[in-house]
Amino acid sequence: MEGRSEEGNQRKAFSSSRLIMAAILSQARSAFSKMFNSERYSRFIMDPDGGNVVEVNLSDDVIDDRATSEEAVQPGGSPLYRPHPHRNNRKLCYLALGMLFVFAIGIVLGYLIGSVKTSSPHLEPITPTEEAEWAEKARGREPAVVKPSLTWKNITNLLATYLTPEEFNSNLGCMEMNEKDYPAGSHVDNVRGKHVLDYFNMFNMETWTDKHYVQLQKTDSNKPNRVLVGQDVVGQLKGYLAYSATGKVQGKAVYGNYGTKEDLQLLKVELNGTVIILRATGTISLAQQVANVAALGVSAVLIYPDPKDYKFQTNTELYGHVHLGSGDPYTPGFPSFNHTQFPPTRSSGLPTILAQSITADTAATILKRIGGEEAPPNFKGALTDVAYTIGGAMNVTVEVNNVLQDTEIHNVFGVIKGFVEPDQFVVLGAQRDAWGPGYAKATIGTTLLVELAKAVSGMVHKDGFRPRRSMLFASWSAGEYGSVGATEWLEGYLSSLDRSAFTYISLDGVVTGHGAFKASASPLLYSLLESTLKQVKNPIGPGDSDMSLYEKVSGANFEKSVLEPMRMEDSAYPFLAFSGIPSLSIRFVSEETKFYPYYGTALDDKDNLGVETKQQISSLATGAGLVVGQLALRLVHDHVLNLDVQRYVMPLTQSVVKINQRLSSLTQRGSAGGLSARWLIMARGSYMRAAADLNIAIDNTDFSDTLASHNINERIMRVEHNLLSPFVSPKDVPFRHLLFGRGSHTLDAMLEEEDTEVLRTQLALATWAIQGCANALSGNIWDVDIQF
Repeated sequence: MEGRSEEGNQRKAFSSSRLIMAAILSQARSAFSKMFNSERYSRFIMDPDGGNVVEVNLSDDVIDDRATSEEAVQPGGSPLYRPHPHRNNRKLCYLALGMLFVFAIGIVLGYLIGSVKTSSPHLEPITPTEEAEWAEKARGREPAVVKPSLTWKNITNLLATYLTPEEFNSNLGCMEMNEKDYPAGSHVDNVRGKHVLDYFNMFNMETWTDKHYVQLQKTDSNKPNRVLVGQDVVGQLKGYLAYSATGKVQGKAVYGNYGTKEDLQLLKVELNGTVIILRATGTISLAQQVANVAALGVSAVLIYPDPKDYKFQTNTELYGHVHLGSGDPYTPGFPSFNHTQFPPTRSSGLPTILAQSITADTAATILKRIGGEEAPPNFKGALTDVAYTIGGAMNVTVEVNNVLQDTEIHNVFGVIKGFVEPDQFVVLGAQRDAWGPGYAKATIGTTLLVELAKAVSGMVHKDGFRPRRSMLFASWSAGEYGSVGATEWLEGYLSSLDRSAFTYISLDGVVTGHGAFKASASPLLYSLLESTLKQVKNPIGPGDSDMSLYEKVSGANFEKSVLEPMRMEDSAYPFLAFSGIPSLSIRFVSEETKFYPYYGTALDDKDNLGVETKQQISSLATGAGLVVGQLALRLVHDHVLNLDVQRYVMPLTQSVVKINQRLSSLTQRGSAGGLSARWLIMARGSYMRAAADLNIAIDNTDFSDTLASHNINERIMRVEHNLLSPFVSPKDVPFRHLLFGRGSHTLDAMLEEEDTEVLRTQLALATWAIQGCANALSGNIWDVDIQF
């Protein structure tokens, strides 16, 4: 890194010298022009149909992309000058004086430039294009240099030349710091963040860091957590579950399988005041397991990895968090900046019971002695000499002594600005902290983040790519505690992100296995993801490299085969459900298990990930990078955002149908209280009409009209944000999304509510939220059509 820093300093010094020379020459030319008054320049724009202006095609599908006078002044445009020479022989003497002046300046600059070391083999020569750009900047305006035309095929081919398994491997080593773990806010976390920042600077990106002071819960080294059977301490507890309640409780030990609502309904014992033992699972999160049992009055929960689900040693420690939410749970809904003063508060997602992870060996010791009736067949795990009974005959004591620590964390950012609408941007992010080595959790994603930044930067600075919109690259800290770094940033800059950040793409866990591909996304991104998979070659398995990734993974039904619900622990979730930003996360997974068993353990290392991926880490990471890269480039490249508002019609319809069926059932039983889904159905119809009208407007829009394209994009960008309920507080109910949020405001909540008056309010507020979304999608107020 020191070598790269020195090289960067040399390049900056050399660039500064050239910039000075360009500025002086520019001023000299200007002075000569004024002295001679012999040439006058009149600015004009060539007709787009002429042969002197280079046309930049924004898409193979868009053929009417002609530069307007407004676009011509953009960096990718081509303002030209036509000379009108006038001879004036009286001032030839000034020419000689001017030449002597330039000669003297040249000697001085030659001395300055010679003092800069330029012998580095990595230092690229200054191109005429760069010199012209610097000269333009010296004159106080953006460069007006004609760039070569790039079709969409050119752009995807360029991306593929930058993103290769060999290139990924070479930079992967730079992120491997050979540390046992990368805890949030620690020295190694900050060092890795500094590496990312150095790379962003090396790529000529505009960079900055974002500092937060958050409360992270950690173990107390002087007072470890304990589990006792009778008076005997069972096992040595090194792993833990952050944000557990603290204290000491005792209760009858009960076994509850995975702790899903279905599992708990099968238990025929009293759970109030008990200590329940659960198996960890890749199906629901640790936080959801704790929330499920807490609702039934359990006093404490112990969670272990059963050998039936996790093929590693039975003494492996498990780490995780149990906050049913994201961000710092002690500043819910607002940011953890040091200068803010808020009254003490707690997230509603914090558990009220003790929660502790235990090893499989410790679980076996307890389960052998709990007694009780035989557990249902699907409760059976693979612990040696364990009968798997329900329990209820033996007391267990749980003691959790975790402590809160004020921790300073740093998010790192780099931006590549757009050339037409730089205030609109797509965000690509990856967490860099981890419990344990975090190879799949953090290292792969962070490396891919840097590789994508390098690729796009190279395309812009070397290959003439001119994205319309900006690309923001973010490296998050404290992701292991529930997307703390990302959520705090969202809370701190929510007003700035509204209608500016139009998509978030997560790179966390993009490679965890081999054989299958899964994605979680806003419906607005379904169509774009599908079309992107058709353009990326399949990196999975030998002999299938000639087919597209779409052909390999989609099967007969794309949505059923590839798409899955976005879970709360997904780092893209707060962007979607809290901020109303269309979001996406993808992952290559094992075809058999569909989940990665080493998360939250010290076994998430290169060797185990290599086994899970059949030693195809680099190929799969490159494939993920091409999917993410092409998808992001499409969003910043085309005139109209590739967000399909029609894809929300189906999930809205499915939810409305379920609500209508429930209200019809209540009416038949005489308990509906006159409630009807009529108005909700009509609001859904308003959205359908607005979405159809928007597509008609897109078909009839002249994309050379920048204002018309901007207005279309404004309507598209309102959809996700307007599906956040405006009737609940983001402090009390942070995930306000009607379809993907959590709380009584969601459409799913109406399927479970028993109180008729509460249901009446829910129905009215949801109706007007959907109608408001449809109104915003319609555009101007005079185009709104409320057919109530």
